[in-house]
Amino acid sequence: MNRLQITCPDGIQKTMDMLYEDLAHRNAAAPEGNCPVEQTAALVKVCLSQSCGKCVPCRIGLDQMTKLMEKILDGFASMDDLVILERTAKTVMDSSDCAIGAEAGRSVLACLEGAKDDFLTHIKEHHCTAEFQPVPCRRACPAHVDIPGYIALVKEGRFEDAVRLIRKDNPFPSSCALVCEHPCEERCRRSILDDAINIRGIKRVAVDCAGHVPAPECASDTHKKVAIIGAGPSGLTAAYFLRLMGHSVTVYEQREKTGGMLRYGIPRYRLPDKYLDEDINVILSTGVELHTNTRIGETITLTELREKFDAVYISIGAHSYKNLGVDGQEAKGILSAVDLLRGIGDGNVPDFSGKNIVVVGGGNVAMDVTRTAKRLGANTVKCVYRRRKVDMTAQVEEVEGAIAEGCDIVPLMAPVRVETDENGYAVALIVQPQIPGEYANGRPKPVNANRPQERIPCDIIIGAIGQAIDSDGFMEEGVPTKWAKILSDKFCKIEGMEGVFAGGDCASGPSTAIRAIEAGKTAAGNIDTYLGFHSTLPKPPEVPKATHQARGAMGRINMVERTPSDRNDDFDIMEIGMTEEEARHECSRCLRCDHYGYGGFRGGREERWTKW
Repeated sequence: MNRLQITCPDGIQKTMDMLYEDLAHRNAAAPEGNCPVEQTAALVKVCLSQSCGKCVPCRIGLDQMTKLMEKILDGFASMDDLVILERTAKTVMDSSDCAIGAEAGRSVLACLEGAKDDFLTHIKEHHCTAEFQPVPCRRACPAHVDIPGYIALVKEGRFEDAVRLIRKDNPFPSSCALVCEHPCEERCRRSILDDAINIRGIKRVAVDCAGHVPAPECASDTHKKVAIIGAGPSGLTAAYFLRLMGHSVTVYEQREKTGGMLRYGIPRYRLPDKYLDEDINVILSTGVELHTNTRIGETITLTELREKFDAVYISIGAHSYKNLGVDGQEAKGILSAVDLLRGIGDGNVPDFSGKNIVVVGGGNVAMDVTRTAKRLGANTVKCVYRRRKVDMTAQVEEVEGAIAEGCDIVPLMAPVRVETDENGYAVALIVQPQIPGEYANGRPKPVNANRPQERIPCDIIIGAIGQAIDSDGFMEEGVPTKWAKILSDKFCKIEGMEGVFAGGDCASGPSTAIRAIEAGKTAAGNIDTYLGFHSTLPKPPEVPKATHQARGAMGRINMVERTPSDRNDDFDIMEIGMTEEEARHECSRCLRCDHYGYGGFRGGREERWTKW
């Protein structure tokens, strides 16, 4: 008689695995604006189906939480039910034997805390507070670019119109085609079927094939004057839209060149000057007056600008650097990532030939300087990070690209001190090994491991642990700040300072280019309203009518890069754009959510900024 047998997945298990995979795809493509109570109830139901029923908190508690949330959704719940739901969730979290019940309880408590207003509205007013957005990709784009629209235009070969449509919401189409972190793709509904559309790649084809596309004509002069402090993506975005509305705009920039962190924070192998200059030249062509080498507080004060202009927008970015915070950080041979990239942006390119470089940090800036150091001739480049590689905030493709180019990622090592020679030059970074600890803000906190410190020899140390905001001059003139950030609301208004607005990195903290563009767009709309207008922009190109798209699984075309051996020694553009044939293939994968589904009867396309 046989005692054992080889196990293999049967048909039922294969079906269940497929269902779980489909659920993962659906969760990944979940649009913003869904009802949090409904989504939480669905999660608890899934957890209940997984429960073994052995322990009472999980068996009984999950069932009771499901019934309570269904009662809330049906409009029959009271405030007492909400109290019971919270107590039940806490009991399940604290006393369940396994993670199935405990994590379900934790999720419910998190939703009760983060979406409490929605629970209260369901109970008191019997409706949801969520604003449903029918087009997930457009909702996920901070600038709310009409993504299905320009994809449809690219599919028909109308590249110039595609660029015009993008510019309706984002005046940096060329730059974003190369460096945008494409949060739109994370919500692409196509991922339910196979994989998200390569939205950024399609945009790259549009700008490459379109060439120069002039700006539209500006509206008639309103005789209103606006000053903008800072010529980065946020300031120039605001300048562009305000000029199209007919306002007079003057931009003050402390550096010699415009572009902010797009020019001084992103290496040229990712964003060549010609792409950035194309965007900026189109913006300036609208009649924006530009003053470079002008520092507010020295050349001219904020008070003087307020007297001279009808409104002021502060968008100074975050261009200062944070010290390493270790002993010996004042040693010779220690550079900041911000200063290094800024110098290269101004044409001051250092020579790292034969040097051993250590970079400290784990974000995109750290990856930029790591890969830049390799291109500057460094013998070795090691990126030291105190958390795990999976915890790095840098994009995965950036980390993988650095490794492919011969750079080393050294995770779970926390800098302790800088070792110097008799002349005060850095010769090594002393680090303390770490282990992952308890989670905080979505990542495990690093904890000192019970291991001796290690020594990493080096010639140069580059700090890339974050950027700071130089707002002291504005604070002296009465601008409210906290932790160096300028305090403005979600409308970019500064409380107590009539006609003064602020946005971008100086208000939010260091973020992405597309977030800065969002702030500039928001500021432009609200400044226009403040000045007493309700301006509209030129009508965008007409978008082709939607046709039924193939819904069978289709492969995604990914961007490719030059081989590491080809790109290691130069700053030429690294990424190779798609061909027109490949772009048409990607465009054919778009499900046209602006037309089908909710988009068909909920106004999937906004031709103008209707909220103005």
